[in-house]
Amino acid sequence: MKVKILREAGFEEAMIGISLSYNSDGDMKRVADKLAHKGEGHGKFLESISVWIDMTSPRYFWSQFDTYRAGVTKQSESTMHTILANPLTQANFSQAIPGDYLDWINAFIKLGELQTVKALLPEGFLQRRIVATNYMSLQRVIRQRRSHELFEWQDFCDRVIEQAKHPEFLEEINDS
Repeated sequence: MKVKILREAGFEEAMIGISLSYNSDGDMKRVADKLAHKGEGHGKFLESISVWIDMTSPRYFWSQFDTYRAGVTKQSESTMHTILANPLTQANFSQAIPGDYLDWINAFIKLGELQTVKALLPEGFLQRRIVATNYMSLQRVIRQRRSHELFEWQDFCDRVIEQAKHPEFLEEINDS
């Protein structure tokens, strides 16, 4: 699995938005730190901080990731347009698949049998997507999936937190 934050935008604008509520040009970052994890509308400034992520993940991960539709837009490698371009290798899967099964799929690729190839693709087939989201959506994903039994969720959360410009808005840190 690959997770790379391509760009973040909107932090300054989010801080200006917070200042409107407080009629202040003071230290809005300090206020944002207090509001980020309060929920119930207090952290709505998080929606203003946009994030674009380049991800390559297995199909079974994407089917769960699609649960998070609010504040998330995805553009993907289209199997419809790319799957017949080249034979598949073990590198196209999150875990090795039996060699004879891979040969079987590649025989259908060679024949140009798109529907058959798509039907035979294992859930471990890797697909790349560019995900456009925001801090509020990422905070919800991290809160709900950080301890998920699938390693990919833990990996996704760790990589986003380590690359984010403001990880303190994504993961509540307990200072106890």
